Amino acid sequence: MKAVAAKPAGKRRWRRLFIAGVALGAYPAFVLTATYAHFFSVELPGGRNGPADAYRHSLASAIVAYTLSPRCVDWVTTVMERGGEGSPARAMDAHNNRLGARIGATADSWDAMQQAVLAAVKNGAVDARSPDQITWRAPSAWQERLY
Repeated sequence: MKAVAAKPAGKRRWRRLFIAGVALGAYPAFVLTATYAHFFSVELPGGRNGPADAYRHSLASAIVAYTLSPRCVDWVTTVMERGGEGSPARAMDAHNNRLGARIGATADSWDAMQQAVLAAVKNGAVDARSPDQITWRAPSAWQERLY
């Protein structure tokens, strides 16, 4: 029987780190791809601070809650949006993330989740305060570009 030469420990460690990195990067890529595929098809106005922005945030949060957990949305909202503190735009995004997470967590199917998010955005309003209504800023604050 031939003895198989052991791989150096350093190479194994880097290989494992690489595989872990690919796996960790695949999920965010899936969420972004799914979100933007639908985002570009609905053609809502207000890419920043408007209905399109609200749709993007609520849909991404719904996808994460549907496929993982609403707790993941809470964590991302705390990190990325500072929990809604600091600016009206961050508060809007945090509000819509929470609503999207609720939609995703209670959806019966992938299609139902997507339809519920779009319906919520269509029933949204400027400066909505209800936790059950999507919100966005006044049209004067909208920016059509995403960057």
